[in-house]
Amino acid sequence: MGFFKLVNLSPARFLAGGFALMIATGTFLLSLPFATVTGEISFINALFTATSAVCVTGLVVVDTGTYFSLFGQLVIMFLILGGALGFMTSATLIFVILGKNITLKDRLIIKEALNTDSIQGVVHLILTIAKMAVITILLGSIFLGFRFFPQLGWKRGLLFSVFHSISAFGNAGFDLIGDFEGLTLYADDFLVSGTIMALFIVGGLGFTVILDIFQRKKPARYSLHSKMVLLFTVFLLVSGTLFILFLEYNNPATLGDVQVGSKIFRALFTAATPRTAGFNVVPTEALKPASLFYILILMFIGASPASTGGGVKTTTFALIVGAVRALLKGSDEVVFWEKRIPSTLILKALTIIFISIFLIFFIVFAMTIVENKPFLDLTFEVFSAFGTVGLSTGITPDLTVMGKTLLIITMYAGRLGPLTMLYALTRKFKARGVRYPEERILIG
Repeated sequence: MGFFKLVNLSPARFLAGGFALMIATGTFLLSLPFATVTGEISFINALFTATSAVCVTGLVVVDTGTYFSLFGQLVIMFLILGGALGFMTSATLIFVILGKNITLKDRLIIKEALNTDSIQGVVHLILTIAKMAVITILLGSIFLGFRFFPQLGWKRGLLFSVFHSISAFGNAGFDLIGDFEGLTLYADDFLVSGTIMALFIVGGLGFTVILDIFQRKKPARYSLHSKMVLLFTVFLLVSGTLFILFLEYNNPATLGDVQVGSKIFRALFTAATPRTAGFNVVPTEALKPASLFYILILMFIGASPASTGGGVKTTTFALIVGAVRALLKGSDEVVFWEKRIPSTLILKALTIIFISIFLIFFIVFAMTIVENKPFLDLTFEVFSAFGTVGLSTGITPDLTVMGKTLLIITMYAGRLGPLTMLYALTRKFKARGVRYPEERILIG
């Protein structure tokens, strides 16, 4: 018995429907009277919260720590976990536990969900991913427990430890601190903020990279994919840290009034969180416009493929950089570590960038029509939603129903990925089998 027993959908449409089903279920559960402290929540706020959780974004219209009851917070936590692992990973685990058969078509969808090249070993990969996730979340919970248990007692401390470990590993950005404070109260607490940063950096690397590191041990033996992910992750972290440190060094609202060690740590955290965690140790709205603009770029790039993060992905960005480098060198081949990248992957990367920019520009344009907010704040909000980041300058709760709806669509598209979203909305085209003559045109 496979996933397709009752329906016959393309992999892209099945994935899109699966995430939509998770969001709908979460919306229903969060709409229940006992899910909130007050006993009521509007439909749009419940839908927005469920979408943000499933799409591991972290944008919030109500404060998670004070507005939702224990039941509501647990619902959000499990929505984050399901969204981080992905619909197909979660469904496959359930089928394996129930002893059901995973058909060939099921494996094709898993391949699409994990963004792998082959269906061989995908079920084993799913089980390995689940084990890695459990171990990482457990370790994160233990480290966070050293701080939260003494502060909050064992019951509340256990909830805080597990919730924030899942939220961090899932690159979700939800927190229970309260009053929209984020991690600013723990800005200089290296145990809490350091653990959370380590979790979302690991989660953003991608399961295949983590597995490659453990299996091959030596960096020289890593796959080309892993080398590219690690290289560009380090580059973006280091350059981002230096950039934020330079811009915010004397800003009293962010880094200006703390010691040098704290400045460096806060700058590192602020550079790492747009890729695509959403936690913050400094008030985002207090950052300088230049810092916000640079963070836009980091949010657009995002995390890596087969990870819990969003964005266009580091490897997509790397391929574009490689294509530019090849053109400047007068070469018609993109090469990394003496390995040539297929031209089809370059075209795919360009397509992802184009669709992403088009979607973002369209949503920003629509937001400027329906919302009376500063342009930079609206743009920042849309980039954050598309990259499933969750950082905000504080305008999210004040958005109109139409503005929230636009962000819901953006978060959903960002979590699925531009190409998967496009494949889900269009019919499958067959190859023509015809190769047309070539002719050059002028560009540039």
